Amino acid sequence: MKAITGTDFSFPGQRGKYVGKVRDVYDIDDRLLAMVVTDRISAFDVVLPEGIPFKGQILNTIAAKFLDATSDILPNWKVAVPNPMVTVGWKCVPFKIEMVIRGYLTGHAWREYKAGKRTLCGVPLPEGMKENDKFPEPIITPTSKAAAGHDEDISREEIIAAGLASREDYEALERYTRAIYKRGTEIAAERGLILVDTKYEFGKRDGQIILMDEVHTPDSSRYFYLDGYQERQERGERQRQLSKEFVREWLMANGFQGQEGQKVPEMTPEVVSGITDRYVELYEHITGEPFARKDYTAESVEADVLDCLSSL
Repeated sequence: MKAITGTDFSFPGQRGKYVGKVRDVYDIDDRLLAMVVTDRISAFDVVLPEGIPFKGQILNTIAAKFLDATSDILPNWKVAVPNPMVTVGWKCVPFKIEMVIRGYLTGHAWREYKAGKRTLCGVPLPEGMKENDKFPEPIITPTSKAAAGHDEDISREEIIAAGLASREDYEALERYTRAIYKRGTEIAAERGLILVDTKYEFGKRDGQIILMDEVHTPDSSRYFYLDGYQERQERGERQRQLSKEFVREWLMANGFQGQEGQKVPEMTPEVVSGITDRYVELYEHITGEPFARKDYTAESVEADVLDCLSSL
């Protein structure tokens, strides 16, 4: 059970490689992208020193399943999944915004609300709400994708005025965002879950809007357990979450929030194994399927991608 925390592949036609916090992305002939979801894990904008075995497989497989489950709503970038850690897809021109949709008042939205704000990204918020209450209708609160640092809240009119999307395209992005979220909430309910909030990224290929990137994974979304949600709200209790929040909570309990001078606590084999187990639990709840733990090496991942690219 060895984590793959980095790759150094060389593919025919490779034009470049981008290394993100978690993913290594290879540009193939300026036409395709081979996205390797590594076992790196980040929190508070910091990549932690130990990888989490199977995490890459889990996130990539969940994303692929939800891309397939929403492909009737709009096209997506996925062409093939040659290995559980890899998606090969079309290279698109991305919109430099993330479409965040929230069905419940939690996270960043709650912190803003608690501070007295009643408008978020130009969207009015109802009075009298408490943390984790359901909105009358889901709200869309986009962020601009920063080249460095944190993404920033931005309104529909600011997006259009800045030329980040035309009015026509932005209105289409909102329609798609609501439709994909609706599908996600329906699938989550079948699994006994609530899809609380999530984010989507879109691009364009040959003039057509395309859904990109991970979809409905526990790293990009927040889930609550449906059973007991209403009772916990009425009693003012914390909701049971299914997300990466447990990693952040462990770090905070051990004195780390990504601030200068703070040190990441020791990630012992027991801690790492525990995080793997939680990600497996996430996978099985979200997909409704058992997760098969299968070890891969970087060499076997590379071989699978090479076989795939030779046929495209």
